[in-house]
Amino acid sequence: MYSKEIEAHKKTLRISDAQRDILVGLMLGDGHLETQNNGKTYRLKVEQSANKAEYVQWLYKSFENFVLNKPKSKEKIRNGVVTENIWFSTLSHGSFRFYAQQFYVNGKKVIPKIIGKLLTPLSMAVWFMDDGSIKSKFHRAKIINTQCFAKKEVLLLIKILKDKFKINAKLREQKDGYQIYIISESINNFRKLVEEYIIDSMRYKLD
Repeated sequence: MYSKEIEAHKKTLRISDAQRDILVGLMLGDGHLETQNNGKTYRLKVEQSANKAEYVQWLYKSFENFVLNKPKSKEKIRNGVVTENIWFSTLSHGSFRFYAQQFYVNGKKVIPKIIGKLLTPLSMAVWFMDDGSIKSKFHRAKIINTQCFAKKEVLLLIKILKDKFKINAKLREQKDGYQIYIISESINNFRKLVEEYIIDSMRYKLD
């Protein structure tokens, strides 16, 4: 598209309810909102390791009307090891501004006070696909990696899980921060909430 066509296209865009829910899950997980004009508009950037290509494609399809280019691969070198990532970014758009204002303070991700209103089963499924894992093959409990958030923010998330979704979880301290530990007694409730949204390549996390 030429620049005039892009601007005309952007004027037709409106974020859907499903896109809002997915965006909230990505903000809790690995997604990022970036601005190039001091917060007037934002673009969503998604980047995952190549073994999560199906998940990235699903996210791309979910935001396809906001995206000009299909997901691309790129190599990254970390500690001398070459890895491949898959990524895409959306157009910069005002529809993302509210979420950037809620989830970022001075460029750092935070948990907004209104997270209880924003979090839905679809949001939780995306969050789990991004940052969730099984504790071990011997336990039913699930882990959600929340190390990038402060302790009080993780405690707020745990409270929301219990109050809104009847999911009991505990704070789990690690060397690099805090995780959410969903206890085995709540796994059935958790599964019922998110199962319909979990894509095939991520279903192993629920097993």
